[in-house]
Amino acid sequence: MIVVEEVSKHFGGVKAVNGVNLEVKQGAITGLIGPNGAGKTTLFNLIAGAFPLSSGSIMLDGYDVSGLKAHQLFDKGLLRTFQIAHEFPTLSVRENLMMVPSKQSGERLMNTWFRTSSVALQEKAVRQKADDVIDFLNLAHIADERAGNLSGGQKKLLELGRTMMVDAKVVLLDEVGAGVNRTLLNDIGDAIIRLNKEFDYTFCMIEHDMDFISKLCDQVIVMAEGAVLAEGTAEEIKSNEVVIEAYLGTGLKNKPKTDTP
Repeated sequence: MIVVEEVSKHFGGVKAVNGVNLEVKQGAITGLIGPNGAGKTTLFNLIAGAFPLSSGSIMLDGYDVSGLKAHQLFDKGLLRTFQIAHEFPTLSVRENLMMVPSKQSGERLMNTWFRTSSVALQEKAVRQKADDVIDFLNLAHIADERAGNLSGGQKKLLELGRTMMVDAKVVLLDEVGAGVNRTLLNDIGDAIIRLNKEFDYTFCMIEHDMDFISKLCDQVIVMAEGAVLAEGTAEEIKSNEVVIEAYLGTGLKNKPKTDTP
């Protein structure tokens, strides 16, 4: 679904992403991990069209999308969430969801005057879609609550719900579990798995919780110092000495011997 080829991003003399090659397979849940400063979020911003590439190319579903902006990629089915949720705080949960679909008839002033029936029908359909998403995510009890009043975990669920309001091909999840309690994290994980299995969503997710990664991800890609360090299953990655060294600064071969079990 996504093919990244020799992608680099330089900020002055800083190489935040340096010659990255990776693939996100269609219908998979792919984890992207690495120590702080590894370039993970910068890579997400490049894939999502928030930053221009310094070099390289990005393919989405077989098409070169390297120069496209975020709104153009949105129309092509690539969506993302953020580590810090970007909700409309004064709007309700339902209203936040209804804001997502683009090119709604009611957005044009002339239509609100001369095509009121068409606007009303489309708004009814969008509202029904929002209610379906609310039911899917078990958010009915807060559907009319202002989004700014939600907990961190509920905001992350709302962000996930916003990706369901359009026909997403691939969703980039930036630390969806950050600051979320374990109960809500399980709810988020279950929703991601259902979207993947039942609706064929492709996910790529930045995450630090390896238990969460192990539960969800088919493949894990490790970044360090702006480059891909390793790839494999979660179990392979957790036992990879090079990865351990990148995270902890020491490999297993340097671990001091001890007689203590």
